[in-house]
Amino acid sequence: MTGTYKRSHEGDYRCSEEEIKQMLRDASNDAQDSKILDGFGFKDLDLDTLKSFRQRFSSREPDHTWLSLNDQQLLDQLGGWKRDRQTGKEGLTIAGLLMFGRERSILDAFSHYQLDYQEHLSNDPEERWTYRLTLDGKWEPNLFNFYYRVYFRLVDNLDVPFKLDQYYVRKGETHVHEALREALVNTLIHADHQSPRPIKIIKELNCFRFSNPGLLRIPLESLYKGGVSDPRNPNLQKMFQMLGLGEKAGSGFQKILRAWKEQQWLNPQVSEKSDIGVTEITLRMISFIPEDVGQEIKKIVGDYYSNFTELDHIIFLLAHQFREISNFDIQPYTTKHPRDISEHLRTLVRNGWLRQAGRGRGTRYTLLNNQFSQPSLFSSSEHLPDNSEHLPDNSEHLPDSSEHLPDNSEHYEYLKKIAEPIREKRSVKKELVEDIILQLCCEQYLLLRTLAELLGREPDSIRNHYVNPLLDRGLLELKYPKQKNHPQQAYRTLYHAENKQLKENL
Repeated sequence: MTGTYKRSHEGDYRCSEEEIKQMLRDASNDAQDSKILDGFGFKDLDLDTLKSFRQRFSSREPDHTWLSLNDQQLLDQLGGWKRDRQTGKEGLTIAGLLMFGRERSILDAFSHYQLDYQEHLSNDPEERWTYRLTLDGKWEPNLFNFYYRVYFRLVDNLDVPFKLDQYYVRKGETHVHEALREALVNTLIHADHQSPRPIKIIKELNCFRFSNPGLLRIPLESLYKGGVSDPRNPNLQKMFQMLGLGEKAGSGFQKILRAWKEQQWLNPQVSEKSDIGVTEITLRMISFIPEDVGQEIKKIVGDYYSNFTELDHIIFLLAHQFREISNFDIQPYTTKHPRDISEHLRTLVRNGWLRQAGRGRGTRYTLLNNQFSQPSLFSSSEHLPDNSEHLPDNSEHLPDSSEHLPDNSEHYEYLKKIAEPIREKRSVKKELVEDIILQLCCEQYLLLRTLAELLGREPDSIRNHYVNPLLDRGLLELKYPKQKNHPQQAYRTLYHAENKQLKENL
């Protein structure tokens, strides 16, 4: 519990106790949600929720034999009630409590249980959310109730036709509605409900974010290919399937990919945050191939346009919008491996459509001059506004900012020398990294991506392990303190001018 290490892209790091517990839970041969809860029974269930489940189940399968069973027998069939054949012990399972339980009972079993749905539909950066649903004592926050309260808010105001039948299930719905339903169900059934991390779902103006505790149980490549399913909570999955929700054959994520491809929206992005044990799916409703953009590209590449892949389109769009891009900048917008991205970039350079500068991790790409007659590829600001949700959470890596120093600038070379003790080593003391960051940010604000390049580390690692703690201790300051997720957020050593002694020491 105190000496387990895990290998990441940056080397080995010591696992926290919670990480180890999560790995042990996933390694068990028994499903997480099949465990019998000692001291829990029917008194811990919300009978109105169970009644609503019966009604929806009956509406979909009116002749199903389970409908004639009493509540305990029905729960037994669903996996919400269990009898251990070896010990004779029987009782309510984790799945039964999570799906139908009362708030107080769920919290007694899982003290960190948290469901959080937020709507961020205002352009006012000071407004944290426009609507929020969480545990507040006003409703029974089991997974059944949470799903139906959240789903209809997710699909509300979608600019696509949608109709419900008398039982509020699928009728004439679009693939986008189906995709959002799959994403919501997957978030609930694949979550590690014993983790202290919350289930969080955020609806933004042009984006949906689904975050659940627990890392993927299958390789990321298998998720995108489909056909492989390894649910963390198979009994919860079964309960939702009885209502016509969720897929068992590993095709649920394929429906999400299909819907987003049909709309020509940016590819769904799946990311694992290993340091906190969380998986996040980001669905951006932003087109990557507007009609006028395609026409512009055709003028540039001519007959080669017929050979253009989705990745080629993405590279062109990002290069024009951001003026200067790297392999790392492209990765959040595609599922392709960095090696494949590099090969595409080299092809575009060989064909004379991109200009390459720098070497290795610092290689940058720009469009050749006068390739586009229009000031922007986008016909209107709806595609990629300056503060667009198109940008990932770590969008501090935006170029075209005074805080992004050219790789060959004299000052950049000076900063590289300062960062050399960190960049050339895989394992260094945290205190040394912090000292170097304070030196780098001593004279001007620096973007997170610039710090990551200088230090030879991943941006998320720099943010989580060093920048955020330095901010908390008052040693760094934000360029945009009222907008922490500002697309061009940058950092500077606090008192860099006021405290001359600190600057001299650095």
